[in-house]
Amino acid sequence: MPLGEEFEQSGAWLFQRRSYVPPLLLIGVAVAASERPGRDDIPGLEAPVALAGLAVALVGLVIRAVVVGSAPGGTSGKNRGAQIATTLSTTGLYSVVRHPLYLGNLCLWLGPAIATGTWWGGVIVALVFSLYYERIMYAEEAFLGRAFGAEYQAWATVTPAFLPALSRWRRAALPFSFRTVLRQEYYALFSTVTMFVVLELVTVWLESGRPGLSRPWLGLSLIVFVLAGALRFLQRQTRILHVDGR
Repeated sequence: MPLGEEFEQSGAWLFQRRSYVPPLLLIGVAVAASERPGRDDIPGLEAPVALAGLAVALVGLVIRAVVVGSAPGGTSGKNRGAQIATTLSTTGLYSVVRHPLYLGNLCLWLGPAIATGTWWGGVIVALVFSLYYERIMYAEEAFLGRAFGAEYQAWATVTPAFLPALSRWRRAALPFSFRTVLRQEYYALFSTVTMFVVLELVTVWLESGRPGLSRPWLGLSLIVFVLAGALRFLQRQTRILHVDGR
């Protein structure tokens, strides 16, 4: 099999399973981090680095929200199964970088890694992310090239793949839709907070012999879980969050 075809096939396979790798990787980092010297006497994630990690993850959620809230329906990368794209988005964040959703995902991977309090955790996560998403981006671009031809080639030629070129900014063609963000991104918020909570549980368990959550983590998890449940109900049972063309 030609190498290009192998990259595309493996990228398509990884695309469908991209939500499974971060939890396993980050739990492994947390287990290793719990053994390092110099930790404080309170079991669990240390507050300063946990807050720093949450801040980085929040940046990722904001990036994804800006993309999803301004992109038309049928934009590549927003689905969870096979590649689907009926529209080529070239404005908004897509005018400065070809894969803005994955840039947001990098922040969502790095946030929990930073929260473990190790410099090498972030490095390992960034390296795994680059290897993992390189194949996914290759497969997605091959699909878009076939679907949109010259239009895609013209856009891809002047737009960087992953490091934004802010000087190329063009205003999004559609107005920002907060309802679309609530409908499509509640799962990203839920999974991000869940990852931090799991890391806290695992870290406390490894350091004290039993799992547990501090009040701040418990309160945050309850708020986000209730919010995500309510948004899931509205998405599936009503059309309150539906916006035509999104």
